[in-house]
Amino acid sequence: MSVSVSDAAVSDVSTGRFLRFWTAQTASQVGQRFGLLALPVVAIETLHAGAEEVGYLTAALTVCYLLIGLPAGAWVDRWSKRTTMIRAAVVRAVVLAALPVLWAFDRLSLGWLYAVAVIVGVASVFFDVAYQSYVPFIVSDKDIERANARLESSAQISAAGGPAAAGLLLKAVSAPVVIAVDAVAYVVCAGLLATVKDSEPSRREKAGEESRLTRDILAGVRFVVGNAVLRRLLVSVGVSNFFATIAMTLTPLLVLRTLGLGSTVMGVVLGVGTLGGLLAAFTLPKVRARFEAGRVMAVGLLLAGVSMAAFPVAGSLDGSASVVPVALLVLGQFGMTWGAVTFNIAQVSVRQRVCPKDMLARMTASIRFVVWGSMPVASILAGWLGSHIGVVPCLWIGVVGAFLTALPIIGMDRLIRSTTPAPGSGV
Repeated sequence: MSVSVSDAAVSDVSTGRFLRFWTAQTASQVGQRFGLLALPVVAIETLHAGAEEVGYLTAALTVCYLLIGLPAGAWVDRWSKRTTMIRAAVVRAVVLAALPVLWAFDRLSLGWLYAVAVIVGVASVFFDVAYQSYVPFIVSDKDIERANARLESSAQISAAGGPAAAGLLLKAVSAPVVIAVDAVAYVVCAGLLATVKDSEPSRREKAGEESRLTRDILAGVRFVVGNAVLRRLLVSVGVSNFFATIAMTLTPLLVLRTLGLGSTVMGVVLGVGTLGGLLAAFTLPKVRARFEAGRVMAVGLLLAGVSMAAFPVAGSLDGSASVVPVALLVLGQFGMTWGAVTFNIAQVSVRQRVCPKDMLARMTASIRFVVWGSMPVASILAGWLGSHIGVVPCLWIGVVGAFLTALPIIGMDRLIRSTTPAPGSGV
């Protein structure tokens, strides 16, 4: 089913409540991008961590999806999603602010870094589940894809500017100080979310819908497994994230140690490369007006897989001749994020359309339990393989796996047409 883009579709995404939510999300994304660069740099350059320790750090940020992902979905469906996001942002601000303080008093260690990563991971579980479940409460069904594209565009602007700015800032100050930017960004995010109004029922109105937590969790799992579209997306996104995590975990080591390019270059390369994601967010509504979701998702995944190959190719070159490796990294990141973002916007919008509103958080949590829950395993595996067979061979494993992600998408358009309700149906 193609999505029609018309002037009338602009209304909901131009309202004050969506614009404030969009701005809050942008602030959160900026802080997150600073942290994704600064945390491994702290581990590698300040605390002298190796491949295995970096793998553990990445795992600490994502293991919480395995531990609390499913109950988080059931809780968020009962709670106010906006309040949940505000509280999660505040928690992340507080714990991240502790890192530069520990560093200033010479108390910072890998143990503290892992502990903060776990707490940030827990808060992120609740924020992310609430965030992806919130969009249908502030825009209409016909505007969901356009809203997701705009939200993703700000995420990609943050991805482009955040690492570049963080890389330049790392040139002037120590990495623990850069992490303080995260804390400020999350405070801004919480303040903006406090001003957003939505159509979600209040907690008091939900009181009569309380039920056993286990039953709520199982209902969400059964819905995802029983829905043919969601079941295929679960497999595809799960495989995609697993192998993308391998690449993400080893990229700092590839840039900083294998190629010896330095943290500033790493930030600039990744920042410029992710402009491909911004291009995907801007073009996706027009692409979807011409092509069905299944085809768009498959092409996006294949583009990401092809582009990922640029990373191990760059790692195989002489790092002293930095122009060619840097160019390959930029092109690879550009294409990889272009394909990944194209796939992600389309699949998230399909998920939001096929799911009843009272089950959005449980559906999101069930999928993220598998998708994000596999990431700690991928991170630890990447660290172990990187230590035993080398960073470049391990990246090639990620490339081969990335091509497998398109297989479950084949033939999905017919399923999407038969499963997606018409806009305004109330589902």
